[in-house]
Amino acid sequence: MTLDRSQDASERRRLEALVDRLSDSELGTPLADGWTVAGVLAHLAFWDQRAAFLLERWQRAGVGPSEADTDAINNAAKPQWLAIPPRDAAALAVAAARAADAAVDAASPELIDQIVSIGAPISLSRAEHRREHLDEIERALRL
Repeated sequence: MTLDRSQDASERRRLEALVDRLSDSELGTPLADGWTVAGVLAHLAFWDQRAAFLLERWQRAGVGPSEADTDAINNAAKPQWLAIPPRDAAALAVAAARAADAAVDAASPELIDQIVSIGAPISLSRAEHRREHLDEIERALRL
C-alpha cells in the first residue's frame, strides 16, 4: 500500500504557520469542554509523538501497539497538557508533528503494509487529526 503523505505534510505546515503567528494570549484562549488552544496543541503533540514512538519501536523490534481507550487517555492527560506553559505546548505540537511525519516516512513499505493489514491503532495519516484540531482552533480564534 502507498500512503499519500501530502496531506500530512500540508497539515503539519498549517500547524507550523499557526503556531508561528499565535500570540501567548491566543494560546490561552478557552475552547470547548475546558480545553485551551495550548492544551489542544499539547494533545496533538502527544498523539503525534505516540505515533512516532510506536512506528519506530515496531520498525526496530517488531512490537506493535496495544489497544487503548483514547478517551480515557485524553481525559487522564488533559490536566497535564493544560499545565504546560502555552508557548511550550505549541512548540511540542510542531516538534511532535515533525517526528511523526519523519517516522512514517522512515517506515518500510512492508511495515506500512503490516500495520494497515492488521488494522493497528496507529493512524499512519496524521492529517485528519491535525485538521480536526486546527479547524477548531481557527474557528475559536476567528482566523
